[in-house]
Amino acid sequence: MVHATSQTEIGPPTSSVPPSRGCQHDLTARSRRQRRLRDSHLASHIYTHSHLIFFSLLGTLARLGLQALTYYPGAPVTFPVLWANVTGCFAMGALVEDRSFFHYPLALRSQELASAAARKAHMAAKKTIPLYIGLTVGFCGSCTSFSTVMRDMFLSASNDMPQTPPFVAMAPPHRNGGHSFLAVLAVLVTNVTLSYAAFIVGAHFAAALPRLVVPSLRFDLMRNCLDPLAVILGWGCWVGAVLLAVFPPHDRWRGDVLFALVFAPLGCLLRFHLAVQLNMRVPTFPVGTLAANVLGTVVLGMVYDLIYAPVGGVLGCQVLRGIDDGFCGCLTTVSTWIAEMNAVRGKRAVTYGVVSVSAAFSFLIIIMGGMRWGHGFATPLC
Repeated sequence: MVHATSQTEIGPPTSSVPPSRGCQHDLTARSRRQRRLRDSHLASHIYTHSHLIFFSLLGTLARLGLQALTYYPGAPVTFPVLWANVTGCFAMGALVEDRSFFHYPLALRSQELASAAARKAHMAAKKTIPLYIGLTVGFCGSCTSFSTVMRDMFLSASNDMPQTPPFVAMAPPHRNGGHSFLAVLAVLVTNVTLSYAAFIVGAHFAAALPRLVVPSLRFDLMRNCLDPLAVILGWGCWVGAVLLAVFPPHDRWRGDVLFALVFAPLGCLLRFHLAVQLNMRVPTFPVGTLAANVLGTVVLGMVYDLIYAPVGGVLGCQVLRGIDDGFCGCLTTVSTWIAEMNAVRGKRAVTYGVVSVSAAFSFLIIIMGGMRWGHGFATPLC
C-alpha cells in the first residue's frame, strides 16, 4: 500500500493511458495563440519604433524650418523655437482630443464618448496604436524642444541672447540684473503660456470638427499598409540621412540639417523608453519625461560650451550642432510636458512644471555659467 501510494503521489506510471486527442488539440491551439500573440507584440514593437524614427525626422525638419522662417534680423521674437513649440503643442492638443481619426476596435462611437469613462477607454486604446505614438511622441515631441527654451533662458540671464541669426558674434549691451531677470521671465512665460494656449486651441479645434470632415483610419488599414510603410520610410530615411552626412552635396548642409537628422531618432527613442519605463512609477508625476528634459538640457549645455570653446575644427562644430538640434532637441519636449501638466492639473501640475524648469535651469547655470563667466563664449567655427 505504501508503494502504490508513492507511485500515485509521484505521478502516473509509464504505461498509463496517453492524453486524449481533444487535450492535444487544446494544447496545440493554445500554443498557436501564444505564438500569434508573441508575433503581434514583436510586430507592434517594430512598427512603433519605425513610426518614431520617421516622425522624429519630420519633427526635426519642421522645427528647423520654422526657426529659419521666424528668426531673422529685426524679428519681433528673438527666441525662434517659440513658434515650433506652438506648432507642436497645437498638433498635440488636436491628437489628444481627436475622437474620429483613429478607428480602433476598442474605441467607442462618438456619441458614446461623452462620459469620462468612455473617453478614458478611447484614450487608452489610442495610446497603443503605433501611428498615434509616432505622431504624438515622434512628431510633436521632436518639433518642440524643452532644452532650447532653457538655453534661451540662460542666454537672456547672461545678456547673450542673439539679436541676429545664430552664431553671429556681437557685443552684448550692458544691462543690470533686474533687466536680466525680466528677460528670463519673458522667455519662460512666453513659451509656456503660448504653448499651453496652442494645446488648448488644438484640442478645441479637434473637438469642433464634425465626424464627416475627419476620415477614420481603420485598424486593418494601419496594420497592413501604413505600419509596414513606416518601416521602409523610417529606417530608409534614417540611413539616407547618414549617407548624406557622410557624402554631403553641400558642406554647409551638415551643420544646418544633416547631422541633426542623424542624431534626432536617437533622442526620440531614448525619450520614449524613459517614459515607458519611468512614467508609471508615479502616475501623478511623470518621472520619465522629467528625466528626459533634464538629461537633454544637461547634454545641450555641455555641447553649447564645446561649440563656443571652440574645439574640433569645422567638422567637429557641425557634429556638435547636430547633437544640439537633433539629439537634445528630440530628447526634450514641450508638447508632452504641456499635455502631462494639463492631464495632472492642480497642485501636482504646478509642482511638476516648477521642478522641471528649476532642475534644468539650475544645471545650465552650473554648466554654461562656468564657461560664460569663466572664459567667455568665443566665436564658433561653423
